[in-house]
Amino acid sequence: MREQIRSSDLPEKTKIDLITFMEGRPVSSEQFDRVMNQVFDEYGKTRIEPCEAVGIIAAQSIGEPGTQMTMRTFHYAGVAEINVTLGLPRLIEIMDARKTPSTPTMTIYLKDDFNTNRDRARDVSWQIEATRLSEFGDVTTDLVNMEILVQINKEVCQKRKISVEDIIEKAPEKIRSRHHYRDFEHEADADKAVIHFFPKNAESYQNLFQLHNHVRDVIVQGIDDIERVVVRKESGEYILYTEGSNLKDVFQVEGVDTSRTRTNNIAEISEVLGIEAGRNAIIDEALSTLREQGIQVDVRHIMLVADMMCMDGEVKQIGRHGIAGEKESVLSRAAFEVTVNHLLDAAVANEEDVLEGVTENVIVGQPIQLGTGDVKLIAKPIN
Repeated sequence: MREQIRSSDLPEKTKIDLITFMEGRPVSSEQFDRVMNQVFDEYGKTRIEPCEAVGIIAAQSIGEPGTQMTMRTFHYAGVAEINVTLGLPRLIEIMDARKTPSTPTMTIYLKDDFNTNRDRARDVSWQIEATRLSEFGDVTTDLVNMEILVQINKEVCQKRKISVEDIIEKAPEKIRSRHHYRDFEHEADADKAVIHFFPKNAESYQNLFQLHNHVRDVIVQGIDDIERVVVRKESGEYILYTEGSNLKDVFQVEGVDTSRTRTNNIAEISEVLGIEAGRNAIIDEALSTLREQGIQVDVRHIMLVADMMCMDGEVKQIGRHGIAGEKESVLSRAAFEVTVNHLLDAAVANEEDVLEGVTENVIVGQPIQLGTGDVKLIAKPIN
């Protein structure tokens, strides 16, 4: 039997927190003891029984409600301009540990000085949203002189808080580094806000039109991977929603609250913030996806799956390229996918199967080593 908990056994801070929690009413020692004992009783009832098949229960608890989920891919998720993958496709993405989700998106929170001022929030969004050179002025092709002429609009630059000199410096550099295109020369006049681009082969119209496409589409402000940013006011503060994700670069933008900003790209979270953050992201994303469909799943089932996916220090999928494909048991691997290949490889490598798991024992027709099957009775010889 569990020993009874007394108020004297607990730290003073714990008692103060509990008393504050109970609506500020005075709590006697007897009431306090009764509350604490009830908490420990509830905790004891929620513990798993020894030899319980926790993996199978977790798979069943997630898989069965998953059959009721809709297949809709796009949902407005509170922001009319941003599409987000939800439902079963999103749950599959999470479990498959996709490197990039089908609709990457970020929810960017701002610091106190920025989240109550719409103009400052808009300034931050311009530092994040990828803006092409064509949005800062007119890009025209001069066939007579074989050049691309860019006339920058100074009013747009002033509105978006970027100088003409910055655009003149970034545009040619980004075409070379990001677009990997170097067959051109350029001249610029900051006073007139004009940039001239010339193809190195002055007689090739094809090179001229190719250069025109690179000049028009080169990103001179913002983060390349983030196509669009929407500013919305929720709960008294301005929040940025993005189409596209780049956690590392967004964290470097002034005004971004790095402690609350999040992305739906789990692989990116794991790479930037570490495997523990990746594990928490799997739990949070899976739970929010299920809740959005009105499905309640105990968090401990999701936690068990997340622990399995992250236990080797990297996010692995639940599949033949991840957890299922790396099991010690030959029969367990063969039962999942590509049966013949696994059996052939095991035969060539002279592998053995010690029959400790569930799948392999079911295949050979003997009790699994869980529940009552975990107990072995040995007859005591009679002298």
